[in-house]
Amino acid sequence: MALQASRRDTLATFAAYVEALPTLTVPRHADLNPPLWELGHIGWFQEFWLTRFPQRGLGHRADPRHARLPPVRSNADALYNSSDVPHGSRWGLALPDAQATREDLQTQLAANLALLAQLDDDKASDDDALYFFRLALHHEDMHHEAALYMAQALGIPIKDPRWQAAPLPAPPPPLTLKPGAWRLGSEAEQGFTFDNERCGHAVVLGETEIDAQAVRWAEFLPFVEAHGYADDRWWTPAGLQWRQAHGAIAPRYLRQGAGTWQQRRHDRWQPLNLREAACHLSYFEAEAWCRWAGRRLPSEAEWERAACASGSALRWGDVWEWTASAFTPYPGFEPHPYRDYSAPWFDGRPVLRGASFLTQPRMRHPRYRNFFMPGRNDVPAGFRSCRL
Repeated sequence: MALQASRRDTLATFAAYVEALPTLTVPRHADLNPPLWELGHIGWFQEFWLTRFPQRGLGHRADPRHARLPPVRSNADALYNSSDVPHGSRWGLALPDAQATREDLQTQLAANLALLAQLDDDKASDDDALYFFRLALHHEDMHHEAALYMAQALGIPIKDPRWQAAPLPAPPPPLTLKPGAWRLGSEAEQGFTFDNERCGHAVVLGETEIDAQAVRWAEFLPFVEAHGYADDRWWTPAGLQWRQAHGAIAPRYLRQGAGTWQQRRHDRWQPLNLREAACHLSYFEAEAWCRWAGRRLPSEAEWERAACASGSALRWGDVWEWTASAFTPYPGFEPHPYRDYSAPWFDGRPVLRGASFLTQPRMRHPRYRNFFMPGRNDVPAGFRSCRL
């Protein structure tokens, strides 16, 4: 069962944290969270929207303000509700220890699996009845991916071969898509979709020549070696500000020594595999490379059309891919009960499309919209380009 499989992965990755950081102490940083808080929040979220939520059977039409049943841990809301607990305060919370947190998660999961087992045959395939089970699953999967790239930032080894980058072939010829209309987004008649993907609508696109796969290190490094990080011509004002603020002279996790490039993979430096997709790049670095190469980033509509209409000719899923589109609501957008998922982030940050080598396979689909601030280079993000 997917909920159980997701929990196994969550606990296995948490065990890697415990082995590497017995005190589970991490620096206070905007891109990090205390590992104990992350683990407790995952269980709290599942309990909050399932066993504690009487309206769970109404699916996305449920009222999130409806009164909840008490939590397993009496002060759980004050500890783990990310809507009410400011990020910076999480380091100072009196959290339960690792064993108590694991026990909470075991109790919460058992209760939720019992709820799932109680669904009769009709409800077992009903999208409304399953909505919050699927939301809890995807929420845990997303936090697992975040735990993996946070482990990379902290130098914590992750040995599971499923979460390793794969080499790409030499770049195939770009794909050319003719001008025409495209239905952007999901109609959401069946299955689960997040609120920001709904309200499919027609957009008109011009001819698009788009890379058939993500840009690899073999294509990105010539920009670095041509002193692209020091050449202001390739950077927008916002990108230049980011570069100067971070003192960036090369991609994160890369260094050059004795004439060769090395990449830090968790806790050790290794020779860089030039065939892998360029990764842990900010939007500004992707944009600068495109300006240097005489290319551009695709819009999210161009990306989606290429991914959906090109079949296996377009490879995606190696890295999250920056697009030139801002994360905005589709026409007719209505927030789902988990109000903090989309609406607070319609602030101009870019959309990323696809998936990464750290993404659970069940999370991957070509209409999924990810969104990060453009300066983030801790996430496993890269890009592909289009002809100007």
